[in-house]
Amino acid sequence: MTSETVVLGSVIALATLTLLHAGSGNSGPLEGAPPETVVWTFDRLENIGGHRTTVLGQPRVIDSPVGKAVEFDGVDDALFIDNHPLAGAETFTWEAVFRPDGGQTEQRWFHLSEQDPTGADTANRMLFELRVAGDQWCLDSYHQSGTESKALLNRKSLHPLGVWYHVATVYDAKELRNYVDGVQEGAAQVHLAPHGPGRSSVGVRINKVFYFKGAVHLARFTRKALSPSEFLTPPVFHRKG
Repeated sequence: MTSETVVLGSVIALATLTLLHAGSGNSGPLEGAPPETVVWTFDRLENIGGHRTTVLGQPRVIDSPVGKAVEFDGVDDALFIDNHPLAGAETFTWEAVFRPDGGQTEQRWFHLSEQDPTGADTANRMLFELRVAGDQWCLDSYHQSGTESKALLNRKSLHPLGVWYHVATVYDAKELRNYVDGVQEGAAQVHLAPHGPGRSSVGVRINKVFYFKGAVHLARFTRKALSPSEFLTPPVFHRKG
């Protein structure tokens, strides 16, 4: 892959998904049941996915080859969203389209956190992380539920910075897997009980450490294990921007 590459999703598919699912919140086809699929589009700073959003620092909405996105400075920019989109999910696929731009070595750029009845964050969490190595990066997917936890980090699979990527974490109730541009990077057997309700942070870990430098365009949350052929952005095209 060269520095001229970027992930571009299908415009028609993304537009259709956004119209169907963005802002769907926790409503679904069955009253009181969550929808099978929810899409969050980062084309604004407030009301992401129909949920109340708190803004930290000065993240900004930008135009990019993949569409509108929210850009974070890696210092103090973040969004906190009053929803855990995968709460209650026994199986799931979590996808995102993002651009890492460098910054500190360890970054927690998307965090789904369970909360207890008092509203305090528990240790149960799902994370997209990254590690920066020079002008490259690698993906780290971390999940914890009770005493079970697993980090999928392949330090040998490095990718250029400044490029748009599709990433995914998939759990089929037996195995946790993660992908970059549809290519599997890690897998492990683990039992992850469903999370309870909670909240999410984008651009930083939920406790406001390990800030992210880069941009996030879109996330899709599906309550079943998808194959790479079912991911949000196939086919994947590349261009820098």
